[in-house]
Amino acid sequence: MSNLLQVKIKRLQHSDGLPLPSYATLHSAGMDLLAAIDEKKILKYMERLLIPTGIAIALPIGYEAQIRSRSGLASKNGVVVINAPGTIDSDYRGEIFVPLINFDKQDFIIERGMRIAQMVISAFTNVSWNIVDILDETERNSGGFGSTGV
Repeated sequence: MSNLLQVKIKRLQHSDGLPLPSYATLHSAGMDLLAAIDEKKILKYMERLLIPTGIAIALPIGYEAQIRSRSGLASKNGVVVINAPGTIDSDYRGEIFVPLINFDKQDFIIERGMRIAQMVISAFTNVSWNIVDILDETERNSGGFGSTGV
């Protein structure tokens, strides 16, 4: 990994003792985010909780952090990031929180240090609109919602 993006990160007091977000494997796209909570939280069926991560970051302009569900929590426990992917903009300097919802009928217990979501850092491009009367034609044109087959 020769071209690593340097990102400033601030540990908040309630994250003392927790590791920084990290990649599970060498080729992982997302870093695991941890629950920076003092006591267990119970996430009931169809309940939403905002879980603190104990970190704040300063992304360079042109980058965003996408907060996504962890596949294991989603498939095994029905616990997902409710607005996935959530976006952390490059000008946000506050604590990163993860909004979780439980779609399983069983309560889900969140404990300190639990991996609750993943964060992917992505470059993006801003656009300026060019208003036209006609768009370039394509083979698909305005076909949508299944128009390319199953």
